Amino acid sequence: MNSLPWAPPLGAVYAGGVQLGAFALERLGGDERERVLRGCSTNVDNLAAGRWETLLSSAFVVEEPMPLAYALLLVAVLGYAEYAYGAWWTAAVFLFGHATASLLVYGALRGTSDARTRRALDVGTSYGFNAVLGALTSALPRGAVRTTARVGLLALAAAPVVKRGRTFTDAGHLVALGLGVGLSVALDYLSGAKHPKII
Repeated sequence: MNSLPWAPPLGAVYAGGVQLGAFALERLGGDERERVLRGCSTNVDNLAAGRWETLLSSAFVVEEPMPLAYALLLVAVLGYAEYAYGAWWTAAVFLFGHATASLLVYGALRGTSDARTRRALDVGTSYGFNAVLGALTSALPRGAVRTTARVGLLALAAAPVVKRGRTFTDAGHLVALGLGVGLSVALDYLSGAKHPKII
């Protein structure tokens, strides 16, 4: 069997699937939609009950359709990562960042007795997106440009965390981005390999 001459980028397929799923969820009744979202969420109650499958399912569900600008940015970041490093690398970093950030947030919140926090919805693409974005800093030229990009991204992610009214999702974004940046720094150090540069 001949392989297809062209296959769509996995990032675009993923983003499109998530978006279609969001539109489908909107057509459900309120109670059924809430049940699906809570069943896929990596909240404290689910993980404490051993529902570890939510570490994967939560990456494929969003509470509402993604804004067009964010959806296009998601496709662009995942698409460039796939172009620069391959689909398997992109998927691995995305899932690693998503699952690890979710577990770290869970670890920080597991002792809370606040029922609203324990049952809060924690779904979406943002943890994985931030991890891939952080890891992609290795595609920038070495030196000041790469360092400035890493520091700048971390500062932007940290800003909501230090504000009053912050949420645990804000902390999760910072953690996921930090994981991606840390991964890129570690790989740079261990391999010494030259990475593709953005033209």
